[in-house]
Order: sequence, then C-alpha cells, then structure tokens
Amino acid sequence: MTGYNGERHLQQKYNTNKRAEAFYANQMIDFLNDVMKDFMANQKMVFISTADSKGECDSSFRAGDAGFVRFIDRKTLCYPEYRGNGVMASLGNISENPHIGVLFIDFEKGIGLHVNGNATIVENNELKKWMSEERATEIMELEGNRPERWVFIDVEEAYIHCSKHIPKLQQVDKEIHWGTDDEVLKGGDYFKVKAMKSKSE
Repeated sequence: MTGYNGERHLQQKYNTNKRAEAFYANQMIDFLNDVMKDFMANQKMVFISTADSKGECDSSFRAGDAGFVRFIDRKTLCYPEYRGNGVMASLGNISENPHIGVLFIDFEKGIGLHVNGNATIVENNELKKWMSEERATEIMELEGNRPERWVFIDVEEAYIHCSKHIPKLQQVDKEIHWGTDDEVLKGGDYFKVKAMKSKSE
C-alpha cells in the first residue's frame, strides 16, 4: 500500500516523493469501494498483466458483456475465461505466480482503474465454493456455457489511472462470435506471421 523498493528508490532519485505520498494517501486503497464496484459493472473490457515464476511478463486483454468482471465482495472480484487460442499464457503464469495486475479503462469517460492482487484459477464446478449458491447459480445462468473456467482475484491495491492521457473513443456495435475457432473471425493472419513461416519452410 505504500510502494515497493523500486518505487521508493526512484521517487527519491527523481524527487517525486511528495506527489507519490499524496497519491498513496488520497487515491490508493486495499479494497474495492462502491464507486469502483459501479464503475466495473459498466465495463466490457479489461487489460491484465501476469508473470511466470522467473518474472517474465505477459500482458493480455479480456472482454465480455458489461459487468463480466464481477464484484464478489470488497476484497474479491472474478472474471470468466472464454475459449481462446489454447496457449494458456496468462493462466500458465498464474499457475506459477499468482500476482496479477488488472487495468480497466473507460474510453468514453476517459477514466481508468487499477486493481492488483493475487489470482486463483477456479473451475466452473467450483464456483459455489467461492460465493453463495444463489449468486453462483445466477452467474452460471447468465453466462451459459461460454466460460471454460474463472479467475478469482484477492484484491491488494485499487487506485485510479490518471485520465489526462486517455483518449476519448466512441463505442460502436460489433457482433461477437463467442467461442469460435473460425480463423477469419479471430483475425486471420493479420500480421502475416503464418504466411512468413510458410515461405521459410
């Protein structure tokens, strides 16, 4: 809650101590308050960061219906893992190292929310161990068979992301093909990696 060694060292080196202390005191908490809860309930996407046991990092993106990242209680949130490319990069990291960073950005409002904590992989049939049976049933009915599993996060830090550099973007409708393996719908070979490798063989 008051910064790690690297933060503290560089705050001294670059003389940002006063700004940092004001931020810690006024903007950082170790739980999710009601305003954060309401903010998350309207978000359709989130960026996540994980690292393996050696500290090698991976960043990724998750999206779903508004509120797909769910507030369980003020120290716990969760999000569904939908069908992806099968690489399991983020989940693989979590299985070695539970630390996770989550960043919500509302590009229409121009505001962001950081949540840092420890993640646990939870299978669908284990949901009722993590919340009331009534809540688990409600979530499972809403999500249907889309989630392959879940990630639960024990919250350690929650704080605002400065809005001054966040671009304001307007949302447009898009049809989502949940769970598809269609190469075109998934983006095809946009970056020409498959084509490049085919030529080198």
